[in-house]
Amino acid sequence: MNKQPIQVLVIDDHQLIINGLKSILQDEEDVAFAGGANNMDEAMAFLQQFPVNVVLTDISMPGTSGIEITRKIKELYPEIQVLALTMHEDITMISNMIEAGASGYILKRSNMNEILDAVRVVAEKGKYLSRDVQSILMDNLGSKEAVNEMPANTPASLTSREKEILKLIAKELNNEEIAHKLFISERTVETHRRNIFTKTKTKSIVGLIKYAIKYGFVSQENDAGKSAQ
Repeated sequence: MNKQPIQVLVIDDHQLIINGLKSILQDEEDVAFAGGANNMDEAMAFLQQFPVNVVLTDISMPGTSGIEITRKIKELYPEIQVLALTMHEDITMISNMIEAGASGYILKRSNMNEILDAVRVVAEKGKYLSRDVQSILMDNLGSKEAVNEMPANTPASLTSREKEILKLIAKELNNEEIAHKLFISERTVETHRRNIFTKTKTKSIVGLIKYAIKYGFVSQENDAGKSAQ
C-alpha cells in the first residue's frame, strides 16, 4: 500500500511565496501542496475543510502573527505539525514559536532541499532546527534571556537515568514515548522530568535544548537540528 503524501498548508501574506512553494512541493512524490492562506482566518477556514499534516507558516503578517496562528492550530488541531519559515533570526522569535508549539524553525534563505527535509522530519513528529537557527541558539547562550534559563558555569549533577531522559526530552519525545522507550512508567518519567528542570534551572524546552547542547548531552549538528527519533 502506497503511503499518502504529506499534505502541506502554506501560510504567508505574500502570494509569491505561496506560489513559489507550491511549484516546488507539487513536484515531490511524498509531499503535496494542500493549499495556501494569507492570514489566520483563511488558514482556519481551510483547516476546517481539508486534512493537513504540516503547516508551513511565516511569523510577521498583518493582523495575527504566526506565533498566535501556531498556538491556535495546536489548540484546535494538536496532530498537525507546524514549521516556521521566516526571515526572523532573533532568539525571542525562535523561543516564542517553539513555546507556541512549532515543531521546527527554518529561515527563508534556506535552500529548498532543507525546507523539504524539515517538512519530512516534522511530519514524522520529529523536530527540526536549521543549522542557522542552531547557531543563533548557541550564540545567545550568554544573553540575559539564556542566563535566566541556564546555569553559568558547570552542568547540574544528574543521575544516569536523568541524563538519559534529558537526551530524549531534548529530542522532544513526550512522557508516553519516553516511558515506552525506557520500559518505565509515565509517572516515573514525569518525576524525572520535574527533577531535571529543577536541577538544570531551565523553564522551557528551548532552555533545555540549549542546556543539552552546551553540555554535550546532544549533538548540535545531528540531534538538536533533526531529532526525528
